[in-house]
Amino acid sequence: MKKYIFVAFVACLTLATSCKKGFLDQVPNDRLTLDETFTNRATAEKFLANVYSLIPDEFGQRDPNTGRSAGVWTGAADEAEFVWGFNQANNVNIGSWDANSGFVNAYWNNFYRGIRSASFFMANIDKVTQDITPQLTTQYKNEARALRAIYYFYLVRIYGPVVLLGENVIEPDAPTESIHLPRSSFDECINYIAAELQSAADNLPVNPINDANYGRITKGQALAYRLQAYLLAASPLYNGNTDLANLKNKDGKQLVSQTYDASKWKRASDAYKAYIQQFVPGTYSLFRKNNSSGVFDPYLSCRDIFLDKFNNEIIMSRLDASIEGRQYEMTPYHSGKASEVRGSAGLGATQNQVDAFFTANGRSIDDPASGYVSTGFTDYKAPGSPIETNTYNQWVNREPRFYVNITYHNSVWLNTSFGNVITEFNNNGNSGKATGGNDYTVTGYAVRKAMGLGNWRESNRACILYRVGNLFLDYVEALNESTPGDPDILIYLNQIRERAGIPQYGSGTGQIPVPADQAAMRIAIRKERRSELAFENVRYFDTRRWKIAETTDNGPIYGLNITQNLPDFLTVVPFETRVFTKRHYLFPIPAKDVNSDDLMVQNPGW
Repeated sequence: MKKYIFVAFVACLTLATSCKKGFLDQVPNDRLTLDETFTNRATAEKFLANVYSLIPDEFGQRDPNTGRSAGVWTGAADEAEFVWGFNQANNVNIGSWDANSGFVNAYWNNFYRGIRSASFFMANIDKVTQDITPQLTTQYKNEARALRAIYYFYLVRIYGPVVLLGENVIEPDAPTESIHLPRSSFDECINYIAAELQSAADNLPVNPINDANYGRITKGQALAYRLQAYLLAASPLYNGNTDLANLKNKDGKQLVSQTYDASKWKRASDAYKAYIQQFVPGTYSLFRKNNSSGVFDPYLSCRDIFLDKFNNEIIMSRLDASIEGRQYEMTPYHSGKASEVRGSAGLGATQNQVDAFFTANGRSIDDPASGYVSTGFTDYKAPGSPIETNTYNQWVNREPRFYVNITYHNSVWLNTSFGNVITEFNNNGNSGKATGGNDYTVTGYAVRKAMGLGNWRESNRACILYRVGNLFLDYVEALNESTPGDPDILIYLNQIRERAGIPQYGSGTGQIPVPADQAAMRIAIRKERRSELAFENVRYFDTRRWKIAETTDNGPIYGLNITQNLPDFLTVVPFETRVFTKRHYLFPIPAKDVNSDDLMVQNPGW
């Protein structure tokens, strides 16, 4: 019987810092035998495009069961909540999920399918001999090698130690439960991922060779995942975590090292430093933007990272992303307004996250010197707003990133083509619970980050997966753990703050004292990450790799009193009691795979 592979692709799908009409455009759907796939270059390229298609579309998190590898990471972090009960992040939040849950199986199946397809491609691309050069064959093979390692990274980030298939060539459509192998140790997984990414990067270009190659994996993209793998391995979840002492294979092999190894932080910080020296600012750089008067504007700089397509801050992105769906989730209901400004606000920002943003003078709201005012109203023209509105003082004089990330009651909507639309989140307001039916924010705030300035029905903007702001904050975290007091910590942390328009540590007008020691700097770095990288699918993994999710993701999560009108609407209330225990640090291995593989062990607690 002939084996068939379904070769499918959606146009112009991933991963470039720039995208023009190129190799990933307009690939038709087809069914090919595996033998036929590698008879010519065109069908082999379709197969490779299908391998690319498993890169996550993180704008598609409302319904992760779309086959686009979207996670539950935004709504299952302490920064946000989806209103719709079918969203699986809500199951995670209340502890109502297990090894049989659909999304648990989907990530495992998707990424292993991508891994097997990449290996199959690498083993067969040499069969294509017509209309292809040896150099192109090498490039394609290393793109597949990089993708395979990237998919392994996504697996270990979710499940911990996984099964390394090595160079075993398994048909892409083989069911995962047909594979009978034990899990490799976490360190073996990380070392394999890092080595494969380095090997691939050695044979990949720094930039696409020409327009026809936009969308292909580059050297910098491959190595960026190597860095993230090292950071994950150094973090408390995997670096001497005795809570995972019982995670062993059936032969007794320990899967997570029980001894803390400080050198893992040094390995990570050294790798980040070498990467920055190689690629920044030549290939990638911290995005900055001036206003119409030619003056640097922190608000525009932080907002338009996500709006100015293919800017040099972007290291990794998925171009074929569900931006229209995400913008529907961010656009408030705006009853009675034009359809272009009428959405759902179904992705609500928590009060926990709102309170995490700094004030305009760069301090936390609980700092007596912050100037934070908890009561009353002020007529205030927020950054980016065309007019003043009567604003609750808690939202006045916050840092620019607050206004980039959060839509709050009585703020002006971004799309002003239909006049100044004022968002009202109180119960009977134009976007309130009583007004919106099933479309409202459960928190009294809506996520705004990456929202465009026009019609929410937009289909051509990338979902950023990794950028320079993340790179710098990763680096300073690793450096603070490996080499406390290194001057680079302040240099790169302050670059993030300076771009955000808030005072830097230890210098300039309104300076804030440099954190006194390693512990204080760790807190400062974590606060900066929470503000800079909000709603970018980072916080979920940060709280887990730091082993703090039992505090941050367990117990009441807060928002405003959305069932009330003013002034009671402004009362902070818990909208959900979340459940997080030690077993939730790792996803369970899908039950079908544990049950069918007599060498597979389940994660603790599942």
